[in-house]
Amino acid sequence: MPQPDRSVLQQLSQLVATPSVSSTDPLWDQGNRAVIDLLAGWLSDMGFRTEIQEVAADGVKANLIATLGSGPGGLVLAGHTDTVPFDEGRWQSDPLGLTERDNRLYGLGSTDMKGFFPLAIAAAGAFLDKPLKQPLILLATADEESSMNGARALAAAGRPKARAAIIGEPTSLRPVRMHKGIMMEAVRVTGKAGHSSNPELGNSALEGIHAVMGDLMDFRGELRERYSNDLFRVAFPTLNLGCIHGGDSPNRICGQAELHFDLRMTPGNDNASVRGEIASRVARIAEQTALDIELRSLIRDVAPFEQAADSELVRLAERLTGHSAEAVAFATEAPFLQQLGMETIVMGPGSIDRAHQPDEYLELEQIGPCIKLLEQCIRHYCL
Repeated sequence: MPQPDRSVLQQLSQLVATPSVSSTDPLWDQGNRAVIDLLAGWLSDMGFRTEIQEVAADGVKANLIATLGSGPGGLVLAGHTDTVPFDEGRWQSDPLGLTERDNRLYGLGSTDMKGFFPLAIAAAGAFLDKPLKQPLILLATADEESSMNGARALAAAGRPKARAAIIGEPTSLRPVRMHKGIMMEAVRVTGKAGHSSNPELGNSALEGIHAVMGDLMDFRGELRERYSNDLFRVAFPTLNLGCIHGGDSPNRICGQAELHFDLRMTPGNDNASVRGEIASRVARIAEQTALDIELRSLIRDVAPFEQAADSELVRLAERLTGHSAEAVAFATEAPFLQQLGMETIVMGPGSIDRAHQPDEYLELEQIGPCIKLLEQCIRHYCL
């Protein structure tokens, strides 16, 4: 198997060795600024104009917009610089050290998705001595794995602007034009504690949670009937009852309980209206049970994403890869880039099946084809 250019391996090794975990748990959460500074230095040396957009007030979380050429239009190659938390004891090698074995590159973020940046940089390197008619923009974001605040900051700022954007999430180099959204919600039920020997002394929050769970499961069936989309492997919206907490003793009427769930809507549907339906159903249960029931969001939701099948970018990606554009269940930053007016797809090296688990790896055989594919896309949009 042909070995990739040493600069690709050296850059990926430095990126993997630079911790940038983002998490909703403050004990794990880190900044990504060191990764952003690495990328900015490399791209600046190549002649890119680099701009760092601070996402956190203290500057430890940031986005990078690096531009080669000028003018309207052009192409964005985008990725996130953060990783999920990790358990070093479950890895066969150092998660923060790039290890090559069995024609694979092992390391935290090697496929999701620090590995995309050296390949995008290598593809860009083929055009440094060519006059670009439209700009090439490399975009690196913060906090995709937790809040997506990096992408939200870009959408709020209204930039970057281009004709098209490719997000290099791991798709085994197959174009993805559609994915589900995600909402994470909590339902807290507050009742009245009392001695379990006499139910009239209290009002059970756990029984209220039981009613809420039953209603959510009924609603899940309704969503399946109303919003199915056969382009997805799991063709319908999913609603997962993830965790529950409540009560303190078997001989005490439960005074408070809380349920957390997630809901992943199919494209063409609105998160806000579905959440409104849930709020109405919960309010009805509260009235029926005389319990205090609160619905609140655990994260800011991510909208479902769909890029038109007949759009220029989708047709180009299908022609270059030989694969029809697909739909996936996981969420990405695509809706935020699409808000900026760009045709957007998700397409990058590695498999999503390797992400978010010990011994994450990027296949060496994906590197050459990815660089070639990105070069073809740059040539189409920028020359």
